[in-house]
Amino acid sequence: MVMSDLSKGSGSSGVHALASSTIRRRWDVIAAIEAVAAAVTVVLDLLVPTLILLAMTAGSLLARRQGLGSLGLVRASGRGLVMKMLAFAVLWSVFQLGVTMPVANHLSGRQQDLSGFDGLQGNLGMLVGLLLLSWTLAAFGEEVAYRGYLLTRCRAAAGGGRAGLIFGVLASSVLFGLGHTEQGLLGVVVVTLDACVWSVLRIHYRTLWAPVLAHGFNNTLGFITFFLVGPVHGLW
Repeated sequence: MVMSDLSKGSGSSGVHALASSTIRRRWDVIAAIEAVAAAVTVVLDLLVPTLILLAMTAGSLLARRQGLGSLGLVRASGRGLVMKMLAFAVLWSVFQLGVTMPVANHLSGRQQDLSGFDGLQGNLGMLVGLLLLSWTLAAFGEEVAYRGYLLTRCRAAAGGGRAGLIFGVLASSVLFGLGHTEQGLLGVVVVTLDACVWSVLRIHYRTLWAPVLAHGFNNTLGFITFFLVGPVHGLW
């Protein structure tokens, strides 16, 4: 009788495990569909892609009955994240101007197209407006959409694990770069590299707040520099 009960328990456990695995695979398939839909949205530049991705994020979370925490928007475990990300943004900005952009400029014979910010130099009102957009739609919105939603869904679509994580980082970063085609081919390359760095921060600190802060500070430094001296394409 005891053996019979144990057998029943073992069989029930196996059935539950199988059912759980099946459900997980179904969600992974749905994640793949979401990733493809997001890619189409970005590549075709539908309306404002970031806003479309945020709408998809909301729908996806509602369907899964999950919160933003499932995408990495959780409180940082350590202290001083704001200052760390400010320091990182300063160092990364210097690296961009001293290495990334000059090398890309010389190799391609082109410069990043910053004409979208024409009129910013000396224009305080435009600076304030861009900083507001930078911290809302760009820093917060884009990080939730790309490093939160898209990276997570791409990773799930690729089967998870280390390989899935690498695929998620690369796919979401390339799509982020393609979302900035108004800055020209060189701009797409530079922004894709930025996205890879923001992804590493998100993974290392285990919170989406890390890239949100780094992204926001990086944009802030760039806009203030443009406001003071105009477009800067590199230090050499």
